[in-house]
Amino acid sequence: MPLSAESLIVVLIGPGGVGKGTVAQRLLERDDRLWLSRSWTTRPQRATEKGFEYHFVDRATFEEAIDDDQFLEWAEFHGNLYGTPLPTAPDGADVLLEIEVQGAAQVLEAYPDAVVIMLLPPSMGQLEDRLRRRGDEDQHVAMRLSSTPDELAKGEKIASFIVVNDEIERATGEILSILERLRQLRRLPS
Repeated sequence: MPLSAESLIVVLIGPGGVGKGTVAQRLLERDDRLWLSRSWTTRPQRATEKGFEYHFVDRATFEEAIDDDQFLEWAEFHGNLYGTPLPTAPDGADVLLEIEVQGAAQVLEAYPDAVVIMLLPPSMGQLEDRLRRRGDEDQHVAMRLSSTPDELAKGEKIASFIVVNDEIERATGEILSILERLRQLRRLPS
């Protein structure tokens, strides 16, 4: 991966519906040092999505990319494939990955210095509400909610930081403060 030694790899994880995509967009708007590696998925685009959230592909295309070693990480989750292509970030940029917990574990194996930030919902009730508002069908909501406790347990074990996404701007500000502290630490002499 062509990243400078000073570059951070920031991995944003959390259960579906917690607001990873929205927080990632806010981070990019407010921090010009971040570069988002857009993930691939085989799941269909939601009616509420504009098309830039993922690179939407069919299963055959995704599997061909796996065979060609084009991914930093990939995983199957609820019957769909998700993966992060090998990043080609601009010089000096910090890489932001918005991925599932399984993928974050793979990133940490390859890059132990990666910073994993786990977003938590304020409550399971609010998480369910967010899933429904984004247009998920009842069956998908139930499936997501049933896997959430396991995702949270695994995520908490690998997270460097945990942020409750109770309010988008507050959570974004907290993450920006974390990133600034980490950047300051990297600038200190060893």
